[in-house]
Amino acid sequence: MSFSLRAPLLLLLWAAAAPAQQKPVTLDALERGQLPSAPRIQWAPGGGRFVFIENGRVQLYDAVSRSRREAVSLEALANAAVKVPRSAYGWENRRVTERSVQWTPDGRNLVVLAGGDVFLVKLDAGGYTQLTATPIAERDPKISPDGRKLAYRHNHNLYVLETGKQPIQITHDGTDTLLNGELDWVYPEELDLETAYWWSPDSRSIAYLQLDTSREMIQPHVDLLPLFAIEEPQRYPKAGTPNADIRLGVVAASGGRTRWMDLGELRDRLLARVYWTPDSSSIFAMRLNRVQNEMRLLSADARTGESKTILEEKDPFWINVRDDFRWLPRRNQFLTGSERDGYRHLYRYGRDGHRVAQITKGEWEVTSLLQVDEAGGRVFFEATRESPLERHLYTVSLDGGEPRKLTREKGTHTVSVSPGGEYWTDFFSNLTTPPRLTLHDGSGNVIATLRESDRRVAEEYRVEPTELLDFRGSDGTLFHARLIKPRAFDRLRKYPAIVMIYGGPHAQSVRDSYAGISWDQVLAARGFVIWQMDNRGSAGRGHLWESKIYHQFGKQELADQLEGVRHLISLGFVDSRRIGITGWSYGGYMTLYALLHSSGVFRAGIAGAPVTDWRNYDTIYTERYMGLPGENPEGYKNSSPVHFARNLNARLMLVHNFNDDNVLYQGNMQMQVEFQKARKFYDLLIYPQKTHGVTGAFARHMREAMTDFFERTLGDSTH
Repeated sequence: MSFSLRAPLLLLLWAAAAPAQQKPVTLDALERGQLPSAPRIQWAPGGGRFVFIENGRVQLYDAVSRSRREAVSLEALANAAVKVPRSAYGWENRRVTERSVQWTPDGRNLVVLAGGDVFLVKLDAGGYTQLTATPIAERDPKISPDGRKLAYRHNHNLYVLETGKQPIQITHDGTDTLLNGELDWVYPEELDLETAYWWSPDSRSIAYLQLDTSREMIQPHVDLLPLFAIEEPQRYPKAGTPNADIRLGVVAASGGRTRWMDLGELRDRLLARVYWTPDSSSIFAMRLNRVQNEMRLLSADARTGESKTILEEKDPFWINVRDDFRWLPRRNQFLTGSERDGYRHLYRYGRDGHRVAQITKGEWEVTSLLQVDEAGGRVFFEATRESPLERHLYTVSLDGGEPRKLTREKGTHTVSVSPGGEYWTDFFSNLTTPPRLTLHDGSGNVIATLRESDRRVAEEYRVEPTELLDFRGSDGTLFHARLIKPRAFDRLRKYPAIVMIYGGPHAQSVRDSYAGISWDQVLAARGFVIWQMDNRGSAGRGHLWESKIYHQFGKQELADQLEGVRHLISLGFVDSRRIGITGWSYGGYMTLYALLHSSGVFRAGIAGAPVTDWRNYDTIYTERYMGLPGENPEGYKNSSPVHFARNLNARLMLVHNFNDDNVLYQGNMQMQVEFQKARKFYDLLIYPQKTHGVTGAFARHMREAMTDFFERTLGDSTH
């Protein structure tokens, strides 16, 4: 669960003091454009060049010559591809983040996926070669480490294409429910697993996951807009129901029989990560129990399939899986992350699993392992060492010691480091600095500005400043919050306030980063105070902070949020009778939970795509935090708003997408029935043919309706 309603439409605006002629931010301003998120930088194997996608075009940048040119247009390649009939939703692929662009190992060419076909783009010679041309889309292409072969997924099976030859089908039993090298819906959504097959380093074999989804629940979806409705079922495992049966196999790149790895009991187990050893002799597989508080890192012999436990970890709450595993082939060791001391840090292990060194330590978190320079004996990583509100780039010795900060400006840095660490890119912003993308040398000096924010719209609209503030709760806990005061703020007035909330695990709302024009600014321009804080259970402050929600969603989060409301009221300019609350996804859930468990605090709320009964949400996410429904029935009941509809004494708007594949609309309907039984009334917005996010004209309609709702329920006329 990762969508947040208040994720801003980041326009390229300047939030400095504004001249008098600037206009207040309007709903029209939200449609003026948006700033893309940090680009996915992909460095060439040699490290001197990188590519990224901008406006549908692959851009090539040479860090040595500081030159940039367009490598290829994705639209042009898609037009050359064989047209593929596309499912309206494509449930099985929506949550997989495939790499549409990748380098060949020699650093001379790119392999690009566009329009369902695969192309070889020749950077030096120019032009491209179309490698596949079929009416069924090729997916997840991967060039072999020796650069001679291309693997891809096609119609639930794996294929290998070698230069000048016909494709070889290397798996043959794939069906709609037996997926070879292909993930179901829940694995990528909740474990952030991006692929289900991996080349061996010697390019001779492929390891792949096979998922049998036949035992997973089927969730019926239907498009009701056409004259004849279209049914599109989705495999969606709800909490307590079967996950896909999974196993790990190895097959030769030339085809033949699959050797299945013996990884012990896999029924009700998850295979969260897979790594080949550098010598291609073995495969490391991360196996989790179903509720994800026990992890085993298994080493399986690729030839015999026999396995042994290399590393074992147990947690009293749950184990967070991250992409922070790296081999150190010269030392015959590996690097990985763990929260065993309460914060995520990096550790070095021998190949046999014995711990060699703890590389980072302290009351802060490593949020991303970026690059390992084994020859230079150093590691590059992002962390919260300066503050939970910031992200910076650091380097530290592989032997441990004091990290050295490379980024200099206070704020949020999203960094990509070249192999060897000679260069790195930095996508940076803070409260008053719009995002910019820069190129740095290994010492941190800026050598080029790749993208700057366009500030032209700043002459039209006034963006009210965002203030970051700290306060302590009644038990002494320190909380971080952000505050936006209304346009033409007068401290002697009493304003209505809106609490923006997400509140769930694996997410952080309050950061020192630029927000630009957002719906928050629309509301501030109309006289509302905007407030948001991070409660216990959110990310960024260590595992113990996050674990406070274990086996009981809602309770701790709301207790902390109410501390925040009390502090907000104590500032003296908020009308305690006119406070609203809103959020999307987990934030929508928290909005409902707050309205039903804190009578008299909130006058109105808008719950977007809320979970209403945790038995309706997916297995991997829900069971990680709540356990199994049969083993924690009271926790599930007390955490689920559907059982407390009678408590509603505030104005409520429910918003949902009819074909939401993440938080199913079914739960919203169940909530409505309970409200109707209790004779509780509510406003309702339903959008068709959409999944978990609202975009385009639907987004404009939604924001307009939500703004109107808060003006009607919290405005001056409600006294």
